[in-house]
Amino acid sequence: MQFELHSSAAKAGSKSPATGEARAGTITTGRGKIETPIFMPVGTLASVKTVPQDVLKSQINPDIILANTYHLYLRPGMETMEAAGGVHKFMSWDGPMLTDSGGYQVYSMAENRKITEDGVTFRSHIDGSTHLFTPESSVDIQRTIGADIVMAFDECPPYPCDHAYAKQSMDMTHRWLDRCMAQMKATEPKYGVEQSLFPIVQGGTYKDLRREAAKQVADRGADGNAIGGLSVGEPHDMMYESVGLVNEFLPKDKPRYLMGVGTPANILECIDLGVDMFDCVMPSRNARNGMLFTRRGTINMRNLKWVRDFSPIDPEGTADVDMRYSKAYLRHLFRSGELLGLHIATVHNLAFYLWLVREARRRIIDGTFSEWKAAIVPELTRRL
Repeated sequence: MQFELHSSAAKAGSKSPATGEARAGTITTGRGKIETPIFMPVGTLASVKTVPQDVLKSQINPDIILANTYHLYLRPGMETMEAAGGVHKFMSWDGPMLTDSGGYQVYSMAENRKITEDGVTFRSHIDGSTHLFTPESSVDIQRTIGADIVMAFDECPPYPCDHAYAKQSMDMTHRWLDRCMAQMKATEPKYGVEQSLFPIVQGGTYKDLRREAAKQVADRGADGNAIGGLSVGEPHDMMYESVGLVNEFLPKDKPRYLMGVGTPANILECIDLGVDMFDCVMPSRNARNGMLFTRRGTINMRNLKWVRDFSPIDPEGTADVDMRYSKAYLRHLFRSGELLGLHIATVHNLAFYLWLVREARRRIIDGTFSEWKAAIVPELTRRL
């Protein structure tokens, strides 16, 4: 993997009200280039829900997508994945892909798992069977899946938690990181394309722990680095403070990935703090509930006010569906339980998120990011 930094808001002369750390760069992987800042649609089960791969490519065209290690391990299983030749051939996707490590499921399945120094024992949500994830097995599973970027196995502490637990969890995450890095060195990718491991900065919302974790992760010299354990219930200001603090220590010549964030406004604020990569289920999950994001604000397509509104879903949208269908028609689909409504809304939301980060990139390069962000964030947070 290579990362080239092309421009930053500070270099372009923009005086940001935050830090002026917004950056535009290019990540080069064995399966293609990723222009940053970038948003990665979530394809948990080797599928971006409701969106066929040809539509994903033609109307959304993400540089990279994400898949889930825990879910693919359970179903279809690694024997099937390896027989298929990896996730790219399995799902007919030829672009870069990132897999999480299964660590977030450690956080989200608190009632069905047990954490020890060795790893995490958990019960399958499908059939109740017992499984053990270790740093080594997480790497091996991600090798078999075949993602271009694999994540180190970590523990995401809950919010809130006390300082002692957050430190204990962070220290174990660093020990697990060393085991992940050793396993990466001891193994080879299965499908002839190189894979890069990203460590994850944890530490809860404690400044001293975040500072220590960021320094330790930076010292490992990985191809890129991730910030985890945020957007788990803490106030937005606390999240931004943690991101800004961590990015003071993460190397500027490596991509920075903020995991699981977030709203359009969250993304722009964190781009301003120096983040390059994002993922979140929000655009697709909210779409399936009838909530659309636009540059003028959010729209609840189930509301009565759209029943005879025959204007396009989004006259400023970038996907074909935005002009082809009316608000009245999309509302009808949702009210009738028609699956086409889920598809249209998901395509719209993901296309909007990709437009947002690409417009941010353009503004960073031409030196207008700060002014543009200040003007658009209040619009993004409106309810229409």
